[in-house]
Amino acid sequence: MMMNIDVMIKPELDQDFLPAVLWNKAYRDLVRGLVSDLVQESGAGSEVAIALLRPDQTCSVFHTQILPLSEKDKENEKLTLRYLERILKFLFWQRGGCTVLIAGCDSLVGKLAVIYSAEGARAFDHDFFGDKVYRKPLAIRTCAMEDLPAENETAVPLGRHLDGCRIGFDLGGSDRKCAAVIDGEVVFSEEIEWNPYFENDPSYQIEGINDTLKRAAAHLPRVDAIGGSSAGVYVNNEVRVASLFRGVSPEDFESKVRRLFFDLQKRWGDVPFDVVNDGEVTALAGSMSMHENAVLGLAMGTSEAVGYVTPEGNITPMLNELAFAPIDYREEAPVDEWSGDSGVGAQYLSQQAVARLVPAAGIELPVDMPFPEQLVEVQKLMAAGDDRAAKIYATIGVYLGYAIAHYADFYQIRKVLLLGRVTSGQGGTIIIEQAGHVLNQLFPELAKQIEMVTPNEQDKRHGQAVAAASLPMIGKK
Repeated sequence: MMMNIDVMIKPELDQDFLPAVLWNKAYRDLVRGLVSDLVQESGAGSEVAIALLRPDQTCSVFHTQILPLSEKDKENEKLTLRYLERILKFLFWQRGGCTVLIAGCDSLVGKLAVIYSAEGARAFDHDFFGDKVYRKPLAIRTCAMEDLPAENETAVPLGRHLDGCRIGFDLGGSDRKCAAVIDGEVVFSEEIEWNPYFENDPSYQIEGINDTLKRAAAHLPRVDAIGGSSAGVYVNNEVRVASLFRGVSPEDFESKVRRLFFDLQKRWGDVPFDVVNDGEVTALAGSMSMHENAVLGLAMGTSEAVGYVTPEGNITPMLNELAFAPIDYREEAPVDEWSGDSGVGAQYLSQQAVARLVPAAGIELPVDMPFPEQLVEVQKLMAAGDDRAAKIYATIGVYLGYAIAHYADFYQIRKVLLLGRVTSGQGGTIIIEQAGHVLNQLFPELAKQIEMVTPNEQDKRHGQAVAAASLPMIGKK
């Protein structure tokens, strides 16, 4: 059984792009019997539930329907395996989990387990969600529908605490930022360049972070609380995976890095101290600034960084690492060099996308030119009115429109806060215009519901620091 998917609006420089949202919709239409007479004859689809469990006993459950499976119809099985594998991949990187229980498709669970095994196509994910993040082996098992655990998803009421004298910090790959905040007002802020990626002695990063805290503290009468953000995965303030420490040996990571923020907390007199992913703090900053909830923060920079604030205004324990979540389902989609998977967000919504599209636009740059420098060159061309650069931004805008529609299948969204160097300048305007065009033409209900916004200059300078500083509750250690 073939699915005919009409991509009515195609990215100008990437005509073969196959949006995940359209592929999933076509599959679900088959299940509902709205497209294929063959499916109408074979009856309704089967209910499937996927539960992702974490060691802290929280659980996320996703429900969907699949085509009827039988030994006679291998095409149904092939389509369904593709559908469930891509959905599971998205759920892993959105929600996290190390034990997966699947009810309603016993014949496919074993195949999914092989794909996500240490020797399978998703070995990267097996390792990441097993030992690295949750410190126990990843397992995918069948489960009877009646035995499936109930949804038990928590929302963490971190942030929005502005009382007292606070330090906020943000750790990036090229600089570390800090701010001193008194009752919500920034009295000092600073950026310091550093290069932590390939430092194999973790004291470089640890003492650098502490130096940043000292610089902010010098402008406060006292320090009541410290909050921070950084790229990576943090579980209850523990560092589980972070690119800042990619040069550190596994032994040093375990002994010196994993609980470094607990060690820093002791140095600072055990004041309340919270650290979360930078994407979450970005979304929180936007929510606080706009006085709006259900905010998806999306930063297009070195990679794609995402954070989410719930409709109730809380941060969740979900990972929201959508740089590794698929948005392009074509068979020959660009491959992510780190995870080894194809069609994932970082290839479409980051500097990597700009560099990938440069040759397609007819722009000649040295093949070994770093991605940030390629972006600068494209921005210069855009400022000079070069149509080739405009095509790159228009292509990324189409990617973004389809990605937002796809994300809306997994999040409640009222605002999409767009940040990152790819969205700066005239090119950012084109990106937003093209994304809006996709939503208005193909997803009109979402276009009415979701607004794309960019931060003002004040929020760019101080919003992240204030949001990070607001993470801890004074009086709670």
